[in-house]
Amino acid sequence: MSINAFSTTQSSVDASETSSGVAVLDRAFAILNAFGPTDDQLTLTELSRRTGLYKSTVLRLLGALEHGGFIRKLNDGQYAIGHQPLRLATLYQRSFQVGPVVEPILQHLSRDLGETASFYVRQGDHRLVLYRVEPSRSVRVSIRVGEEFAIDKGASGKVLLAFTESLDPRWSEVREQLWAVSYGERDPETTSASVPVFDSTGQLVGALTLSGPKGRFDVPDIIKLALKALLDSAKRATVSLGGTGARYDVSIARFAHEDFVERS
Repeated sequence: MSINAFSTTQSSVDASETSSGVAVLDRAFAILNAFGPTDDQLTLTELSRRTGLYKSTVLRLLGALEHGGFIRKLNDGQYAIGHQPLRLATLYQRSFQVGPVVEPILQHLSRDLGETASFYVRQGDHRLVLYRVEPSRSVRVSIRVGEEFAIDKGASGKVLLAFTESLDPRWSEVREQLWAVSYGERDPETTSASVPVFDSTGQLVGALTLSGPKGRFDVPDIIKLALKALLDSAKRATVSLGGTGARYDVSIARFAHEDFVERS
C-alpha cells in the first residue's frame, strides 16, 4: 500500500471515528444540556428545536440515553431527565469531601439569619451551587443545587476569583479582608455576602454565601451581622477540613469595632 493510500485510509478511519464517537457524544450532551433549570419535561419537537438536530437523530439518541438511565420517556410521550445524572451529581458532591462539614453550617446560617445559605465552587467561567439551604419564609432568594451563574457577578464570584486568580490586583481587597458583598449584580432584587473556605493545604475549597431580598438584606447592620456569622462559620469549616483558622481572626475582630460595611 502506498503512503498516499494509507493516509487516505487513515483519514477515513479518523473521520469515521469522529462521526461515530465524538460527534455522537457531543449530540447526546446537547440533548441533556437542552433541559434548563425549570424544565421538568420536553417534547421531541422542542428537543429538536433546542439542539438544532433532526427529530430522527434526536429520537435515536434519546433511545440510547434512556437505555443508559440518563433520560426517561414519560407516559404522555415527553422526555425527562433520568436517574443517572442524580447518581453522578452525588458522586461529584462527594468528590469535594466537604458535604458533612458544610451542610450543617449552611443549615445553622439559614436558620439563624433567616436567609438562603449556599456553598459555591468555581467551574471555569461559572460558579456552581454545590450545596444550599433555604429558609422557610415565603419571600427568599431561591436557587437550586447544580445551577450555574457567571463568575464575574455576585459576592461568591468575587471570592472565587480572588482566591483562584491570586495575581489579579482587582481582587486584592477581597483577599485581604476575606469577604465580599454584592448589591443587585446578578439579580437587581438580591443582596449577597460571601467568604472563602480553605482546606488543609491553604487552597480555596469554595465560597460560603448568604443571600437575601434587597429590601430586607440590604441594611448595613444586617450585612455586618451576616459577614461576622459567615467568617465564624468559614473558620469552623476550614479548621474541620484541616486548615488554619487563625487567618480569619483579624477580619472577625474588625467587625467587633466597625459600625458599618461600605459597599464594594
